[in-house]
Amino acid sequence: MNTGRQMTLEAPSIYQPIMLSILEITSMTEMEKVFTIELPFPTSLEHRPGQFVQVSVLGVGEAPISISSSPSRSKSSFELCVRRAGALTNALHALNPGDVVGVRGPFGRGFPIERFRGKDILFAPGGLGLAPLRSVINEVLDDRSNYGRIIILYGAGQPVEMLFQDELQEWAMREDVELHLTVDKPDKKWKGNVGVITTLFSDIQVSPRNTVAITCGPPVMYRFVLMELLGMGLPEGNIWLSLERRMKCGVGKCGHCQMDHMYVCQDGPAFSYAEIRHLEEAL
Repeated sequence: MNTGRQMTLEAPSIYQPIMLSILEITSMTEMEKVFTIELPFPTSLEHRPGQFVQVSVLGVGEAPISISSSPSRSKSSFELCVRRAGALTNALHALNPGDVVGVRGPFGRGFPIERFRGKDILFAPGGLGLAPLRSVINEVLDDRSNYGRIIILYGAGQPVEMLFQDELQEWAMREDVELHLTVDKPDKKWKGNVGVITTLFSDIQVSPRNTVAITCGPPVMYRFVLMELLGMGLPEGNIWLSLERRMKCGVGKCGHCQMDHMYVCQDGPAFSYAEIRHLEEAL
């Protein structure tokens, strides 16, 4: 089993969180906030795009949350995009800058971006799935000359639910990025595509053998995105997914995220489709 784990925060045990300060909290939507967490010293959290940390609020609980910032952007802090959905995330949303949270990690296997160099990259996040993929997108953009075409297909329920809208505008203005957006339910100001994310695939053409696709989103989305990608001729090993759901302890002890012989928290959460296509529990 490949744990893909690196514990660089100075904790006596992988089970003991380090208390870190919140530097900044930014509201993204009515349901999501971005938390900028201060690192105790530079490079103390060396994560790969696609990895996650275990975040805790004392007296409330703990949950795995993907790191949404790129390691290429900052060595003194990292960012978490958190949707308010339960006891722990509600407690996080009630905190203020200067408060502290417990952090364990980073854990899991991220995306092997060094293997993607020289290839075209197709990103297809849906909804909150943009949060973990943002780490990969910005890592690639910061090393732009080593990649081919960069195509981003992003879908959300409504325009107000789109995350990181300032960055979406920046990506739209770049000549070296192809950005396509869609929403299920448009408002009066929306001028773009209407429909689920798979309706965007007809807008693009790719070189299948030279394209790596990375997707993340609600479980129901995966099956249809995979159908599109396979239908375009992408090899199964060139299609990557984040299966961050169902994780709990983060270190392969509780069995909550087990899929046959694999543990999402250790063998993933980044998987190629070739690795999981035969696992009924995966999709």
